[in-house]
Amino acid sequence: MRVHVADHPLITHKLTVLRDQTTPSATFRALTEELVTLLAYEATRHVRTHEVTIQTPVAQTVGLAISEPRPLIVPILRAGLGMLEGMVKLVPSAEVGFLGMVRDHDTLEPSVYAERLPDHLEGRQCFVLDPMLATGGSLLAAIEFLFERGADDVTAVCILGAPEGLEMIEKATAGRDVTIVLGALDEKLNEKGYIVPGLGDAGDRLYGTVG
Repeated sequence: MRVHVADHPLITHKLTVLRDQTTPSATFRALTEELVTLLAYEATRHVRTHEVTIQTPVAQTVGLAISEPRPLIVPILRAGLGMLEGMVKLVPSAEVGFLGMVRDHDTLEPSVYAERLPDHLEGRQCFVLDPMLATGGSLLAAIEFLFERGADDVTAVCILGAPEGLEMIEKATAGRDVTIVLGALDEKLNEKGYIVPGLGDAGDRLYGTVG
């Protein structure tokens, strides 16, 4: 498994504003989109391409185009939906699928409640969007779901991660082509399974449902 933790002052700046509990939902959503676009540059570093010959106004040259089958972007509902626009902005030719997952607040175990994906993912590069890599249970279940459908290359884009979740995913996906791209790797999980210092519940903050 490959892990890339972004190290850029613009990313750190945007994360600082996201972490602030006084940041309103509208600002949180806008910054999430901007942040994901920055992370997407790293996530798509190894996107599959092929050479194409084109004619510029001056001369013929050889460039690169994204290969078929097109990449598949899979936000994990609901919080991953807030990351979708930032990713699609960078890769507008990608296809989009959806995977609904929920984590039991007592057992912390994930379960799938909805999915809208192609039946066959053979030869596809998949990009999973999930704001928080906490225990890793939901993200791992999503990764496994995609591999079961035939995907051979899965990259997860997360705003924040915890060491516990990262370690769990690394052990569970040994030998598979998995990449994790993080905006930051935080200190730990607390007793409720939240990332510390984290930014709270990303879904609640994205959609203004904080109690």
